[in-house]
Amino acid sequence: MAVKKILVTGGAGYIGSHVVRQLGARGHAVTVLDNLSTGFAEAVLEGELIVGDTSDSQLVERILVEREIDTVLHFAAHIVVPESLEQPLRYYGNNTCASRNLLACCQRAGVGRFIFSSTAAVYGEPEQPLIAEDCPTIPINPYGRSKLMTEWMLGDLAAASDLRYVALRYFNVAGADPEGRIGQSTPMATHLIKVASELVTGQRQQMAIFGSDYPTPDGTCIRDYIHVDDLADAHVRAVDYLADGGASVTMNCGYGHGYSVREVVAAMERVTGQPLNAVDAPRRPGDPPALIADSNKIRRLLGWQPQFDRLDYIVETALRWQQQLAARDG
Repeated sequence: MAVKKILVTGGAGYIGSHVVRQLGARGHAVTVLDNLSTGFAEAVLEGELIVGDTSDSQLVERILVEREIDTVLHFAAHIVVPESLEQPLRYYGNNTCASRNLLACCQRAGVGRFIFSSTAAVYGEPEQPLIAEDCPTIPINPYGRSKLMTEWMLGDLAAASDLRYVALRYFNVAGADPEGRIGQSTPMATHLIKVASELVTGQRQQMAIFGSDYPTPDGTCIRDYIHVDDLADAHVRAVDYLADGGASVTMNCGYGHGYSVREVVAAMERVTGQPLNAVDAPRRPGDPPALIADSNKIRRLLGWQPQFDRLDYIVETALRWQQQLAARDG
């Protein structure tokens, strides 16, 4: 395996740090660029961390040229949907404009391989629960639109240059490193399994189940939950795919089946052996009844075979990490 010289933006964040760890374990030369606004320096277990921003053209181009970067993995983004509705320009500035800046730097430096952290939010409210990559992209919030704009830029730049890219559309990422080295450290995050973990560790008094009257078996939303280490493995495989000459492609990253909110609550109760204080609340605007990835494409093109497709295990690793955080923070 040839060693790649890789820049990972946002590599001190939740998903980026898990990818960095796996890339380093494979022997790649990794440089992390993160402004630490939501990331954590201690989460960077491999390579070198440079504190800075993807909007800083001089810094980005210097890193690309001096370190002879051949592949960029781009995670740096704001990701909270409700916040994107309240502060849309912040999301277009960071998620779209800074991505445009990064792509321009790559073009000037001759970097020809790019992997983008996209999202199932680009699909908006699809009419069918099982979503393939050719489903209409009609995002319903600035977060999803800001990500889709970057996908458009990637496609246009690839058509006009030698750039090749992989865009991975994530579904619901959860869990933590099985060995407990890193996990989701952002306090008071909005993801369901993180919220349930904070409830168990006493950092919340209760959790809300937003909507109990959906047309699903138990009335609550169904989502495709993917373990963060399986997602990280998909990125490592994407690096190899592009290095082997693979064509530009957009792929879903999920398991292809889902669990309801009540099923996730039940899993946490099984893992802990105690009931959760989960209360019914009104629906949130823009929450589709079910979002499940058609993952045939990524399995076929990347040979991706998930190792942690077990809800109780995803919940268990997330909770173990949250317990570490609670113990550390006292």
